[in-house]
Amino acid sequence: MPHPRVLVATAVPAERDAVARALLPADDVDALSVGVGPAAAAAGTATALARAAATGRPYGLVVSAGIGGGFPPDAPVGSLVVADEITVADLGAETPDGFAPVTELGFGAVTHRPPRSLVREIADACGAATGTVLTVSTVTGSAERAAELRRRHPRALAEAMEGFGVAEAAALHGLPVLEIRAVSNPVGPRDRAAWRIGDALAALSDAFGKSTPVLKGWHTYDRND
Repeated sequence: MPHPRVLVATAVPAERDAVARALLPADDVDALSVGVGPAAAAAGTATALARAAATGRPYGLVVSAGIGGGFPPDAPVGSLVVADEITVADLGAETPDGFAPVTELGFGAVTHRPPRSLVREIADACGAATGTVLTVSTVTGSAERAAELRRRHPRALAEAMEGFGVAEAAALHGLPVLEIRAVSNPVGPRDRAAWRIGDALAALSDAFGKSTPVLKGWHTYDRND
């Protein structure tokens, strides 16, 4: 029986190319740049999934991948993070008591959980930490906001801008989702001189070189495991 196809959704072409460098033509793993931010990521991923299904070659697993900010000291620059929870951090409302997620307003969702066994094996294959990866529409630029995010999400290891959008599209199509991030900078005050984008892209490529065999065997996992 053929392996189900895997869609890897990145924000920008540089991330897509970093993933693609680790793939072989026979891998049945496609890397696609779907745009920056949760809305573009959701729209681009959902469109790709629908087109694949319409051609009779549907995907069976969706992976959000790219570089992102890491919360020090748990996710230092150059490290890898695999999400065991994909959580949108800023979807909700400001209230007199502080931020209220959309779920407290009585609708929506704020978290998607990838298959636990798949998370463990991918993390083991590429030497990644596991924890919550936050999706934000505005990248953190201050120590105060970084501390507030960590207070509300104590298991957060990284933040990026696309994971929740990709996960929403995957859920709409009834598919499991995974998120892999290579840390290019600390979450907090913006210091572009301290960013290591090239190193993070190299780490992302290395991660897919090591984890693609696991991704290809994803169907052996219980989605609820």
